[in-house]
Amino acid sequence: MKLSRNNKKRIFKTVLSLGILLTTAFLVYFSISKFNSTSAKEGVKENSEGALEQPKEKEKIEHEKKKKPDGKPEGKVVYLTFDDGPSTLTGQFLDVLKEQKVKATFFMIGKNLQNAGFQENVKRAIKEGHYIGGHSMTHDSKRLYTDGQFVPEMKEALELIRNITGTNPTLVRSPYGSAPGLKDQQIRDQIVEAGIKVWDWTIDSRDWELKDNPNQIVENIKKGTTDDVEVILVHEKPQTLQALPEIIKYYKEKGYEFGVYQDVDHFHLNFQKDARL
Repeated sequence: MKLSRNNKKRIFKTVLSLGILLTTAFLVYFSISKFNSTSAKEGVKENSEGALEQPKEKEKIEHEKKKKPDGKPEGKVVYLTFDDGPSTLTGQFLDVLKEQKVKATFFMIGKNLQNAGFQENVKRAIKEGHYIGGHSMTHDSKRLYTDGQFVPEMKEALELIRNITGTNPTLVRSPYGSAPGLKDQQIRDQIVEAGIKVWDWTIDSRDWELKDNPNQIVENIKKGTTDDVEVILVHEKPQTLQALPEIIKYYKEKGYEFGVYQDVDHFHLNFQKDARL
């Protein structure tokens, strides 16, 4: 059957319209798939104001993990906690943690946070899924504990973290530990009133006194590991950076998961045994 010229035009237009429709559908599908894939891969995104945000779904999953009666997570979990940053070494610590696919918790000092040269790595730590808590402004025990500046300094340090990262942390670590630092209940009452939480540790690596001796740091940690849930105190020191891969290897071989602190999953860990902190 021979088609008229008008019929040919109609068929051509129909085929062209169908082609455009299919192409548009494919482009929409491709865009949605790419967006979902990118969102799944990214641990943290920026909100409309440019602040860094932890993914809500991840926080929900962490919050729904099974817990023991004391609030600690079920299973074997180790928390790596780094004190006294940010520093010239922060980026290198983040490199190792990223390579090993491990998250950690950092307690940072305000006077170091004020150094503009360190702030990109502070932001990077949040983007890569780590937690940053406060470690005072000065790390000066007299000012903090004798002169009563613990809460003011911690609030100032936490505010700096908020301003740099857009996160809203509530956890701090007492310089030199809550014992004897927080033996005064008046200071602890102020901490509770300020809505601040305090974490000490279960294992002291003693890394600060082991310059050029990373192997002993690893041995100290191995000897101190006696429980299913451990919180390790280390610092941003060169010897600790050297020891870090071996520390991570040890816990992986022992079947531990690496935990990162979440405010919604806080459990009590302070030497004063104050359940309010």
